[in-house]
Amino acid sequence: MPMTIEFSPTQQSALDLIQLERALQHQDSLLSLSHEKNLVVAKQIAGLLLEKKRPILMFGMGASHYANRVAESVYRSHGFQAFAVPLSEALYSAIPESDCVQLIVSQSGESGEAIRYLERAGSNAFGLTMNSQSTLARAVPSLIGVGGVERGFAATRSLMVTLVLHGCILEALGFEQTALRDLLASPKPIDHSSLQLALETLSAAKQLVFSGRAELQGIAEVSALHTAELARIPSLALEGGQFRHGPLELLEPGLGVVLLRAGGESAELTESLVKTCLAAGVKPILIDPSGSPEIAGAVQLRFPALQGLAAAVAVLPTLQELLLKFAAKRVEFVGQPRRSSKITGER
Repeated sequence: MPMTIEFSPTQQSALDLIQLERALQHQDSLLSLSHEKNLVVAKQIAGLLLEKKRPILMFGMGASHYANRVAESVYRSHGFQAFAVPLSEALYSAIPESDCVQLIVSQSGESGEAIRYLERAGSNAFGLTMNSQSTLARAVPSLIGVGGVERGFAATRSLMVTLVLHGCILEALGFEQTALRDLLASPKPIDHSSLQLALETLSAAKQLVFSGRAELQGIAEVSALHTAELARIPSLALEGGQFRHGPLELLEPGLGVVLLRAGGESAELTESLVKTCLAAGVKPILIDPSGSPEIAGAVQLRFPALQGLAAAVAVLPTLQELLLKFAAKRVEFVGQPRRSSKITGER
């Protein structure tokens, strides 16, 4: 039976709101993956993609863009041309859009950039949103995340649900998401002992660098965003190869490094990066759903061997917990923005 939690924003702290959203993320994601209306829209999208092997253009801001960055890698692994572009960039850049399938992703469905982009969206435009009554959902056929708009400041539930909405499209394209479904139905418990060791390792860090490859690079990017939002310290997200091309000069004791190790061909590239960090006096945290052997010297949080959306979803709860605890050591009111504004709404 679906969980329901009644709470009022005026009665809960910002951190409480984030934690309550997290408690619902697996349930709402699983329901979104099987929702009948989502299956109908996903089949429309799949039909257009399969008809001419059209490219996929995915537009979003913030965590929505980073969810698209995860999906971009997964679509490509299945032979599709897929490109994730910030909506703000799409508004001012000459991006070839004709004959492409356009996915406009906005958890609120009301972001200024999304509304402005709708003015130029073509006939092959679709939405992914958490708000069934939003401008986006009314303007174009849309996949709707179950549970309504997220009210916590950092994207947790909405991020996982958005990833799963891409899973609906992948299933409609003929790529089963069995591992993803199993993971949502029976979430794996967080390894709190390893998480505590990771937290202690990062405790003195004044800056963090997140680095991944393939589908986990989008998770590295959203993790850097959450660190800036919640802990209010500088954080970077660098694709593994990009980390090597100059930014290694950042390495010195006191820097926090979190490496996300994707499966497949790129998995073996992580070991040398770990060794480089250790040689510079930095003990990296390794988030590892690759199924590869352990790497000596890193603080490792290991997961079952997974790839694609399932790998991304598997590591999210642990990263959320790590970053929330990391932020709580630095910020008095975690999740209470001082300068940012995001559109949220009631369920």
